[in-house]
Amino acid sequence: MEEPKKVKVKSKIIFTYAIGVAIISLLFYLIIPYLLNYGPGTINTQFDKEVSGGLYYYQQILVVGIGLVLVVSCILFGFLKDIDSYTIYKENKTKYKKNIEYIKKICLNLPNRLLLAFIIIPLVLSVAVLFMQTTFLTSSDFKLMLVIFILATIMSSIANTYVRKLLSKILQDLENTSYSNVKRTGIVRRLLFQIVPVITVCIVFTYLAFSSTYEKSNAELLSKFYQNQFQTDLDGTVVSNVDDLIRLLDKVKLSKDGNVLFITDSNFNFVYQTGELSDFFKKYTAELSAQNDYKVYDYYGTSGQGTLYPVTLENGETYYLGAYYLIYSDETIFYMVSLLLILGIICSIILYAFANELSKNVKEVTNSLEEISNDNQAFAEKKLYITSVDEIGDLINVYNNIQALTINHLNQIHDNQETLMEKERLASLGQLIGGIAHNLKTPIMSISGAAEGLNDLVKEYDTSIGDPEVNEQDHHEIAKDMSTWISKIKTHTEYMSDVITAVKGQAVTLSNEEEITFTVGELLKRVNILMKHELKNAIIYLNVKMLTDESAVIRGDVNSLVQVINNMISNSIQAYNGKPEQSIDLIVEKENSNLVISIKDYGSGIPKAVKDKLFKEMITTKGKNGTGLGLYMSYSTIRAHFNGNMTVDSVEGEGTTFKIVLPL
Repeated sequence: MEEPKKVKVKSKIIFTYAIGVAIISLLFYLIIPYLLNYGPGTINTQFDKEVSGGLYYYQQILVVGIGLVLVVSCILFGFLKDIDSYTIYKENKTKYKKNIEYIKKICLNLPNRLLLAFIIIPLVLSVAVLFMQTTFLTSSDFKLMLVIFILATIMSSIANTYVRKLLSKILQDLENTSYSNVKRTGIVRRLLFQIVPVITVCIVFTYLAFSSTYEKSNAELLSKFYQNQFQTDLDGTVVSNVDDLIRLLDKVKLSKDGNVLFITDSNFNFVYQTGELSDFFKKYTAELSAQNDYKVYDYYGTSGQGTLYPVTLENGETYYLGAYYLIYSDETIFYMVSLLLILGIICSIILYAFANELSKNVKEVTNSLEEISNDNQAFAEKKLYITSVDEIGDLINVYNNIQALTINHLNQIHDNQETLMEKERLASLGQLIGGIAHNLKTPIMSISGAAEGLNDLVKEYDTSIGDPEVNEQDHHEIAKDMSTWISKIKTHTEYMSDVITAVKGQAVTLSNEEEITFTVGELLKRVNILMKHELKNAIIYLNVKMLTDESAVIRGDVNSLVQVINNMISNSIQAYNGKPEQSIDLIVEKENSNLVISIKDYGSGIPKAVKDKLFKEMITTKGKNGTGLGLYMSYSTIRAHFNGNMTVDSVEGEGTTFKIVLPL
């Protein structure tokens, strides 16, 4: 047979995440400048290359994207080891059992691991890149990581959905019907694990979008605020040198602490400043501010901007009054972040409460279905009530329908079982009657012969009356012969009475159970009577080994126990498959306070697959010729009516021993 080909699940998953990384890189490229308010002319220009370590903005995104694809591919290659070979493994499940269990475990655990890994990995890589460029993380870097988190979470969640679909197909193909050795994940944890990141993404995106819009509007207001002051202070004022400009700046009111006022010459060289300004800000002022209506931006994503106001001195030289202003303070950021955290916590608590309620409803249905699987009759009295019009309500409704059907089926099974048991009793009784008819034939013929003998003696005695040659001794001899024949008739009639009693007992065994006391000797006597014919026909010898007192008393229905032992002996006879001149050992012994009856044969034995199911269900090794009901009934009888137990010990090709343990 041609060996199955490997599938390409690994390639599909890696390709999926590679596409995801490409999409996330493109989105990152498009939305970062908007969300972080990058200044005009700061990306994909010579200015960008100079301040970013020699790489344009698109090159930075490309490098990070390629690096991320390589890292993701390496991780997936490690996680998805041998997964493509599952089609080969399933063709020989015994040989590749460990491989199959490993693949099942991967399919069940992998989605959650990947979801978490591909949210964390982009963040770690971005932090590493930022540390390579700066000595510390700024507020703009913090915003950058938030954007990366948003995009990574979206990508990972979408890819995770597709990967789950692929892995579910593998589990179905491997016919996975039970948990492998995997750590179970509750529905509450799963919902929190998958939904909390989505909620966080929504909150973070809302924060960034609001922050971006707020920065633009507030930056415009602050620019006008300082422009108006510059214009007002210069109105009607003669400015002859830089010192006059400095005195004018002293009159300017700052919108908040941390803002910086400065003066540049016509070449945008800073000749005066009231505080520290970044090299990026100075470079942007010199190279790009004139192209941007004299607006100045600080480092990528930093919430600080500036504005310039041109001033012409008396000598015709041009200088610029400038203001660097923080669009919002650290306190504002702290309050916004705190508010978002509180909102996230509230959403998580609400989600947890909802998930917990959902889990509770599912557990109710699960526990009820488990009761059905354990064959617990209590489930018939337990009703589930529909409390919601959703999938949970549908599940409860389906459970209630299954419950009603199951109860109906159990009743039908019970009725059918009673019918089968009655048929089995009648079949056993018919077999007994056939044997008994043969057993009664011999004593009946013997009685008939005795009657003929008595008839001859009566005639002889009648003719001897008045005969002078018949003396007293002759009369005594005739009487003695009559007594001998009568004794034989009595013996045979007693045997027939025992047979009839035994047959009658078996005929009413299960229809009129009666708990009485009887001895071991009485039990074996009935067994011998009822099995004599079947053993004789099969030419099988029953070796009775009495290792205890025959007068030991057993309480219960003797007829039921006889039927159980007879069934065991019949099974032993059939174990020889028609081979004559074989033997069966019937051993009776006492162990502690129990009477142990062992029926041992040396036949073909019982296969392990059948042996493991004995006493648990109706199973037979006789094919169409058996139902398995006899042994099932025997076990049920010993457990229910004698509070005892039955065990089996069998080796294929060597024989089988059934043990009946009865408390004395």
